[in-house]
Amino acid sequence: MSAALTSEAILDAAEQVLRRFGPAKTTVVDVARALDVSHGTVYRHFASKSALRDAVTERWLDRLSAPLESVLKRRGKAENRLRAWLELLAATKQGMAREDPELFATFHALTSAPRVVGADHLARLSGQLSVIVASGVESGEFSPCDPDRVGWAILQATARFHHPAHAPEWDDPDLGQDFDAVFALLVNGLARSAG
Repeated sequence: MSAALTSEAILDAAEQVLRRFGPAKTTVVDVARALDVSHGTVYRHFASKSALRDAVTERWLDRLSAPLESVLKRRGKAENRLRAWLELLAATKQGMAREDPELFATFHALTSAPRVVGADHLARLSGQLSVIVASGVESGEFSPCDPDRVGWAILQATARFHHPAHAPEWDDPDLGQDFDAVFALLVNGLARSAG
């Protein structure tokens, strides 16, 4: 199998092994065993256990952030795109937590570690929000501001609805109302003043 082994096949196997054993107990040998190859074969594709973990984590995070790109391309009011983006991010993460709690917990543990991959993901999400904010400023819908700073602030202000650390709160029956209240506060703060 090693002749046809691809990085993607290794990442698929690593994801399954992580689901089974968790990040603390998963080794490169476990991944190699799942593929029926030597661990040296895996190391030819990924230089270290950390590199393999980062690659698996990055692929998982890309699954989260890639669909959000489509919201940036929509036409219409920035407020509507901002709400759609935030709702999609929250629904995606909350859905993953419900549908595959073991894997979600595993990736939460991986992304909580101080690694470049997690920081890159947050920068990508914040950048997407900045695009929406900038379009709202350009159209006059939002007050003039620094879109990068405001995008980052929005990501932080809405963390309860999408950050894995808040997953235990996602079954709260008032979560939707809380989201509406936070979103209204954000939009009121962004809105162009009447003066």
